[in-house]
Amino acid sequence: MAVKIRLKRMGAKKAPFYRLVVADSRSPRDGRFIEEIGYYNPLTEPAVVKIDEEKAREWLARGAQPSDTVRGLLRNQGILDKTDKK
Repeated sequence: MAVKIRLKRMGAKKAPFYRLVVADSRSPRDGRFIEEIGYYNPLTEPAVVKIDEEKAREWLARGAQPSDTVRGLLRNQGILDKTDKK
């Protein structure tokens, strides 16, 4: 089972709010997930990002692959090193 860390869209129309979730790569974007590890609100200034660092590191150690957007968020939070290319 390929596991991904990705964004799940929440919120109203034209007012997106995202949750960072760990999900099977075959499940739909807003479908079933394994665990919620944080959230991201791009509409506030500055954008609000809250990630449970311990859970994120645990899933990365288990082999979960972050999406491109999540990889950027993890780098900005200092959870993922700038040298990690995975």
